[in-house]
Amino acid sequence: MIDDIQAKFRELYQQEPLLVRSPGRVNLIGEHTDYNDGFVLPAAINKEIFFAIAPNNTNQVRMYAFDLQESATFDVNHIQRSKTSWHNYLLGVIAQFQKGKYKVPGFDVVFGGNVPIGAGLSSSAAVECGLAFGLNHLFDFGLEKLSLVKMAQLAEHEYAGVMSGIMDQFASMFGKKNHAIKLDCRSLDYEYMDIDMQDYRIVLCDTRIKHSLAATEYNTRRKECEAGVALLRKHYPEITSLRDVTLPMLEQHQAEFDPVVYRRCTYVVQENNRVLVACQHLEEGDMQAFGQQMYVSHEGLQHDYEVSCPELDFLVDQTRPLKTVAGARMMGGGFGGCTINLVETAAVDAFTKQMADAYQKQFGVTLQLYIASIVDGSSLVDC
Repeated sequence: MIDDIQAKFRELYQQEPLLVRSPGRVNLIGEHTDYNDGFVLPAAINKEIFFAIAPNNTNQVRMYAFDLQESATFDVNHIQRSKTSWHNYLLGVIAQFQKGKYKVPGFDVVFGGNVPIGAGLSSSAAVECGLAFGLNHLFDFGLEKLSLVKMAQLAEHEYAGVMSGIMDQFASMFGKKNHAIKLDCRSLDYEYMDIDMQDYRIVLCDTRIKHSLAATEYNTRRKECEAGVALLRKHYPEITSLRDVTLPMLEQHQAEFDPVVYRRCTYVVQENNRVLVACQHLEEGDMQAFGQQMYVSHEGLQHDYEVSCPELDFLVDQTRPLKTVAGARMMGGGFGGCTINLVETAAVDAFTKQMADAYQKQFGVTLQLYIASIVDGSSLVDC
């Protein structure tokens, strides 16, 4: 695909571009913990957004979205939010450089890729990180990767209007081949965890459904978590987020909680603990034990955090009797998107057929499946 994007750039702008790739991500475990200052375990995968980019010696930014076959032009000196959503992922990044007092000259860019939209693989973070990486290199701004990650996250907040945690952008930028990233979302300390995928493959089952609840309920969950923290701070002033909360603290003050808020907080505290336990299993090479933590994570998301949906629950339940599946759970914000499954390599073909047949029979929808490999984060492309 990068060849097609490069060719389109040459056709549109009659010059040679810099080529950048920026991956989407999976999250093995640790869902809805990032914006609670918790732990996550993502990995960059071989579903990627590619960029062809070059300066144009004008005051204009000329963009072409390869997958949509749409173009747009903006004055680089008057960057503001657009009514067209895809514009904002790029404009937001430019705005962050400008806020940091980095002068962005006019440039041309063609971008596109194979990160499925709406599947929970963070196509938006891949776009933001790819452009940030490309501009930093193209104009020699000299920013470190962590600064680029923070800028990409702020672009998501301020221009895309989604108050995401930092996990997606961090995984896209800092990914490492054959490794997951154990990330502390409070301190941004991280550790690469070797993940042995010789005997297992990551298979993503995309429901191809995104229920309309997703955006509003995501923000509601954040507010519910904040309400829980506010209540507990009356007793424990040192608490700043659910990262600081223990299960005994919650249990001691359960009577003071709205029952829904209590369940939300309980899930987050338990999920943080699960990430740490799962990482221990990973260090021990025990993928079966790791997979069991995935199943427990899904049950918490389904019943306590209530961000699953019938399609996701069905797909996870279909895997439970299969000895060839170590673990499965919903992934991402919820109400649609993908399940992530750890499947024995030799059984992948049989698994994908069985899951597709069952989903078609149950919902009358063709299940989209992706076999993902863990790759490096954002980088230049050599051609």
